[in-house]
Amino acid sequence: MAAHKVVVVGGGFGGIQAVDRLRREEDVEVTLVDRRNFHLFQPLTYQVATGALSPGEIAYPLRAMFNGEANVRVLLGEVTGFDLDRREVRLAAVGEVPAPPTLTYDSLVVAGGSQYAYFGHDEWSDVAREVKSLESALAVRARILTAFEAAENETDPQVRDAELTFVVVGAGPTGVEMAGQIAEMAHDTLPGDFRAIDSRHARILLVEATDRILTTFPPKLSAKAERSLRRLGVTPMLNRTVVGVDPDGVDVQAPDGGGTERVASRTVIWAAGVQASKLGASLAELAGTEVDRAGRVTVERDLSLRGHPEVMVIGDMVRVRDASGEGAELPGVAQVAIQQGRYCARRIVDRLHGGQPEPFHYHDKGNLATIGRGRAVADLPHLRLSGLPAWGIWLGVHLWSLIGFQNRLLVLIRWVFSFATHGRGARLITRDVQEAVSED
Repeated sequence: MAAHKVVVVGGGFGGIQAVDRLRREEDVEVTLVDRRNFHLFQPLTYQVATGALSPGEIAYPLRAMFNGEANVRVLLGEVTGFDLDRREVRLAAVGEVPAPPTLTYDSLVVAGGSQYAYFGHDEWSDVAREVKSLESALAVRARILTAFEAAENETDPQVRDAELTFVVVGAGPTGVEMAGQIAEMAHDTLPGDFRAIDSRHARILLVEATDRILTTFPPKLSAKAERSLRRLGVTPMLNRTVVGVDPDGVDVQAPDGGGTERVASRTVIWAAGVQASKLGASLAELAGTEVDRAGRVTVERDLSLRGHPEVMVIGDMVRVRDASGEGAELPGVAQVAIQQGRYCARRIVDRLHGGQPEPFHYHDKGNLATIGRGRAVADLPHLRLSGLPAWGIWLGVHLWSLIGFQNRLLVLIRWVFSFATHGRGARLITRDVQEAVSED
């Protein structure tokens, strides 16, 4: 009997969990496709962007992850489309690396992830960088460090102030963590490095359209996080909407259509809202099902695409139907994708053996966000913490979740060194990234 062919699209949290749970199934043959050759631990990309960690410490090669697994094949390729009737995935080359034009499957798991949304202003992305990918995190790192270098060489006070003004758009966990890290860099790491400027005079503005930061946390934890940010030197700008972005700054509008404030800044970092991978819209069109404004496709309670039980879509790309038949939005966090990836593997095995799995149910294990050294908030089942205890839990969870013992050890050493010395060993402006920043 021929092996059951499973194609998994995406080497993120959901994709690698599905492959990991299927790799020892003798009657299953798995092909993992990604346009990158590594798994990226996205919750820590902001630390690469602020020089706290190096890229290799939060990334792990996909081939090394499944080395020696006879029934797992890793393929570098760009997924361009699907033929659901013929059960085919269409591929394109990545750079100079060729890829087979199609892959056939018996079961398909699509975990294409998401990217940040600029609310109809994609042109802002050339100026307002995001930190969701490794490449963009390195570009942000170059931009932040270049701002301090430019300020050191600048004689015009107004231009210098603009260089030392950093605007972070979006006060979710990523935005809060990013703002806190820039503040720590300016106040703890860089003082003494420069002669003409005092890095402690840097302004870090956190712009949020709602009335509080970390809106997915309880209000009391949000308030504690805001107080911690202010003590670090971050200025939250709540009830403010960004209505313009250009190389010289941002335009911020007050609530209820009030006046517009101009903020002169050479460094804008985007952490507001996400847009699902375009693969979701492609699948929805083929299956005749709906997508929401963020591009998420609605899937059935078993994560399958309507009319195609052999196709499962997971992670940031989906909304899952509830018992009433309505699409329900799940948190856009790694834990959702991890649980869905594991569920897909069980479902594939159960269907192979004639079983009928229960509908997917997300088990909420809580929410964590760090503000800075020794500062964090934790919203856990039956427990809410802030400060040092929450920070300790955040450290432990993230270390445990990293792929590879070596990465865990290196990150632990980095964090211990940083805590003891306030240093950041990866404050490098690499030439290729800097050229890309300059071209913008």
